[in-house]
Amino acid sequence: MKQISPNSMIQNRYLVVQMIGKGGMGEVYLAVDQRLGSAVALKRTMFKENPELGAAFEREAKILGRLRHPVLTKVIDHFIEGNDQYLVMEHISGDDVGKRLESAAKPFPLSWVMFWADQLLDALNYLHSHEPPIIHRDIKPQNLKLTDENHIILLDFGLSKDSSGQTVASRPGASGSLVGYTPHFASMEQIRGTGTDSRSDIYSLSATLYQLMTNAIPADALSRADAMLSDQKDPIIPLSDANPEISPAVSNVILKGLEVSKEKRFGTAAEMQKALRMAHSQMQNQMSAETQVFNVGDIH
Repeated sequence: MKQISPNSMIQNRYLVVQMIGKGGMGEVYLAVDQRLGSAVALKRTMFKENPELGAAFEREAKILGRLRHPVLTKVIDHFIEGNDQYLVMEHISGDDVGKRLESAAKPFPLSWVMFWADQLLDALNYLHSHEPPIIHRDIKPQNLKLTDENHIILLDFGLSKDSSGQTVASRPGASGSLVGYTPHFASMEQIRGTGTDSRSDIYSLSATLYQLMTNAIPADALSRADAMLSDQKDPIIPLSDANPEISPAVSNVILKGLEVSKEKRFGTAAEMQKALRMAHSQMQNQMSAETQVFNVGDIH
């Protein structure tokens, strides 16, 4: 696939600025919509030699085009030009959350992550309640961005799948394969290819929250399963041990979302959202009580 040169005009509407992402299945360009005067992300894939990939990409456009949620990127346009198929999405500027975490070299403030977690769980509930349900299948810090108002945005539905088992498209770097995952954020069932569902997204989101709260990547599901089969301790460290600011209650919610067996995880994103809100509220109440005791002690 030949790279699109800067200042190229696509569809007599989208002026290409530069390439901002590349993988085995295609490329993503920053472009300017000449009709609206706004920056867009132009996702291009070649499907001439892979009709299955072309059909999958078209399904992605149709599915994403129907979605409306503040945490999800909006799809603006979809078209075919030559042997290439394009998806036009709103462009979210700035580094992804993974890069921001790496630059900070420390966990994000817990209050921030709890706010993002609530937004993301709301988005997952929306996706999983869709008809047919949509499974993202690649939630990780690199697929999250922040708006100027500090709201979280979930990007890249490259591994999305509806309830019929149809994979929407492949992960960049997956060499055109319609199967792919990011090891430390993928559930055991996704790694084994035994079938993913809403609980698989719950695992990936929990792994993502683990890293954002601790600045440590959790042990991958395969290593954890091997350890447990060998009667060894689960190598994953509780969040409350990795970051003293996190209460055991909040830690336990995330760890439940990270259960290797999907049957032991939360059944729905709404269920996890409720549990996380409750655990966070308990933590805040405890901190408030401790502050009051400290203040009273100071008086005497």
